[in-house]
Amino acid sequence: MALINCDYFSMARRGFVSFNAILPLERPPVADQPPSYTPGPYPTLYLLHGFSGNRNDWIVNTQIAELASRRGWAVIMPDGRNNFYLDIEASLERCGEFVGRELVEVTRSMFPLSHKREETAIGGISMGGYGAVRNGLKYADTFGAILSHSAALITDEVANMREGEGNFMAPYAYYRHTFGDPKALPGSDKDPMQLARERMQDGTAPRLFLACGTEDFLYDPNAAFHAHLDRIGYEHTWWVKPGAHDFAFWNASLPASLDWLGNEH
Repeated sequence: MALINCDYFSMARRGFVSFNAILPLERPPVADQPPSYTPGPYPTLYLLHGFSGNRNDWIVNTQIAELASRRGWAVIMPDGRNNFYLDIEASLERCGEFVGRELVEVTRSMFPLSHKREETAIGGISMGGYGAVRNGLKYADTFGAILSHSAALITDEVANMREGEGNFMAPYAYYRHTFGDPKALPGSDKDPMQLARERMQDGTAPRLFLACGTEDFLYDPNAAFHAHLDRIGYEHTWWVKPGAHDFAFWNASLPASLDWLGNEH
């Protein structure tokens, strides 16, 4: 296993960005045989952090390096700042395009990663879970699978905000800056329910693993999204267990999602 930190100038984000990369490199030993070098190309998971986090959250708080390497997957973990992985007109940062197109192209040029859609997945927690669902559905030609953990599927909440309001996480001004006009959110390409409908219509729906803890403050919007997927006939895995919005839950849901990814792969 190799852990690599990279910086490059992103055209989509108009500045230098950082990401961590995990490459499996060695195939785990079988019986008494030593591990063998595996040159790739590797199936790849693009993993997004949550609000106020950074690319190191996964390395510090989970066993992602061991979990992914054991399964032979490469993992790319970018710094996303607090932008919900969206294209933000006000700041000229195309963060959705960054994770959905540019980062994939750049990392494929740097490392021996698979170019196959069915071997390219996107996942995340909280804000990163929203980013994974939204961009996995928007860029369905890039990603064949989505791994969502306690996703901040709050577009309905944001759409109903009024100037001067907000929630415990941020004021109205932040959401207006990040999502644009709240009234324009429903039915837009920032609305996961709308994107799921479109992917069902055009037959390009990625496989989807949706996880949330029953004590999570985001349980209701995740359950609503699960119900919406059922209504439109979108096959998916709904992984719900007791747990809150924390790494104690995600350290259970992450290996479950990777097992699902490997079994379906």
